Amino acid sequence: MPPTMIRPQNDVSLRRLIDERKPGHSLPASFYTSDEVFNLDLDAIFGKHWIFVASVAEIREPGDYVTIEFGKTSVIVIRDDDEQVQVLHNVCRHRGARILLPGAGSVGNLVCGYHQWTYSPDGELIYASAAEEGFDKSCYSLRKVAFRVISGLIFINMSDEPNTDIDPVAEIVEPYFDAHQLGRAKVAKQIDLIEEGNWKLTLENNRECYHCDLHPELGCTYFITWGYPEDQIPPHLQDVHQRYLAAEAELEEKCIERGIHYKGNEQLDTRTFGFRVQREALDGEGESYSLTGAKLVNKLLGDFDDAKLGRLSMHTQPNFWCHFMADHAITFAVLPIAPGRTLVRTTWLVHEDAVEGVDYNVDDLTHVWRETNNQDAHFVELAQKGVTDPAYVPGPYMPSEYQVNAFCNWYLDRLNDYIEEDPS
Repeated sequence: MPPTMIRPQNDVSLRRLIDERKPGHSLPASFYTSDEVFNLDLDAIFGKHWIFVASVAEIREPGDYVTIEFGKTSVIVIRDDDEQVQVLHNVCRHRGARILLPGAGSVGNLVCGYHQWTYSPDGELIYASAAEEGFDKSCYSLRKVAFRVISGLIFINMSDEPNTDIDPVAEIVEPYFDAHQLGRAKVAKQIDLIEEGNWKLTLENNRECYHCDLHPELGCTYFITWGYPEDQIPPHLQDVHQRYLAAEAELEEKCIERGIHYKGNEQLDTRTFGFRVQREALDGEGESYSLTGAKLVNKLLGDFDDAKLGRLSMHTQPNFWCHFMADHAITFAVLPIAPGRTLVRTTWLVHEDAVEGVDYNVDDLTHVWRETNNQDAHFVELAQKGVTDPAYVPGPYMPSEYQVNAFCNWYLDRLNDYIEEDPS
């Protein structure tokens, strides 16, 4: 992918724009509003680094596929006839037409709707009508995209030379996730939500709980003291914090008894594939994201024998977070559409044998995060309107927003890496 030369608005160089950022403060406005910076993000971030796109539960059978769209890019994530995951560019090798439209489904072969060039699910060209004698179909397979499956979570890298930092991270996080056995899960519901804000504002909003008082449904089970330093818990949250400490002690005991990984590991801005993973307690009944904390699915994931195992959460830079409970799992993918528009895809996964209407109710299963996502979309829209205002001046992050600061540090480090690769 050739580098894109960037001259951000007001003809300020990219290097100067990066240097303008005051440590511990939000980014200058151009990072959220500029078309040029947005195009740079597509090249330097989404074109170079590992991004989450789907789970194996979304492509359970041969021929099942999902298309992933960000910027001008479209890729196909598909399970081939040998039941292996494949990730392919959604660009016909004839004259470049899109092969599959946005969405998900199941196919026998991949057929371009323009001139009917036909590819097997692993990308091999198997039919091209009226080809001249000696035409070598093997030279025209669909271009493949690098990918890595981590405990059923599919990450892709668009670079011709993907960085390998994902490998040691996978070794760290897989022991946390393997017990949930996503290979034995299915999709209960998937919702695409368009947020009217820059993708970085979506990520910043997710990386802090400074605003979590404004999430009443989530606050029934999610300890809204998350991210606060121990000595800076606000007075009105002291009771919540005491419940958190008691629930954490109980969860730790259960995890130790079952050999379940639970301790936090946070390397958000100290490595190329920044991440944070930890199993933490839930409030109320402590089982799931419901209004009481009680489980929402009768059939537990994997071979779990207890629903009260809190939430296993991970987020990775630049576009992913998830929550895995004993009864179900939720994944979130953030995909940039335009400088001020972002797709947030939320997917709820349950055990493959769980029966809708018997073991779970979809409305109940999705209620807390549907409400929370809509609330967050509102906050992101407010933030986008604010950073677009000429009066905007970057403000300081509070101590509980340290992970927002870590995300911005990671982001700017990656831009600097990109500049150093091609300083012209």
